[in-house]
Parts: sequence; structure tokens; C-alpha cells
Amino acid sequence: MAKAKAPAKTTAKAAAKKAPAKTAVRKSPSKRNPAKGESYVCGLCGLAITVDEACGCVDVCGITCCGKPMKKKAARASTARK
Repeated sequence: MAKAKAPAKTTAKAAAKKAPAKTAVRKSPSKRNPAKGESYVCGLCGLAITVDEACGCVDVCGITCCGKPMKKKAARASTARK
């Protein structure tokens, strides 16, 4: 009659190889209130606004249009005039 084999001992190194790889956690951009001079545009209707006066709220607030948050407009590159 054959003897049953004892389970093989696993080392910490071998166990580490079998562990699933960790995925990188993506950090969300910090949310802040709109500042004076920033421009925003609605992705649905195209309405564009520029902030004339910052609100000074303690809580984070955003600008919405058509029920969705407006996206910050990219700053234009200034053109040099001769």
C-alpha cells in the first residue's frame, strides 16, 4: 500500500508570488470653488461663463447648467501682436 504524500510546505516567497498583484489607486483631483477669472462651458448647450467674483463658500460648490456640472474651459494662448 502506498503512503499518501504530505502537503508541501510553502515559503513566504512562494506565497508572495501567488498573491494577486495590487492595482494602482487613482487619486481624484481636489475639488475647489471656482475662482475669479476662470471660464466654464456647458457640454450640452454650449453656454460659456466667466467668474467675476469668487463666492467664498466653506463647502465646495460648482457651476451647473442643463443639470450637469460645467467643465472648466482651457486657457487660451495669448497671441503677440506686432
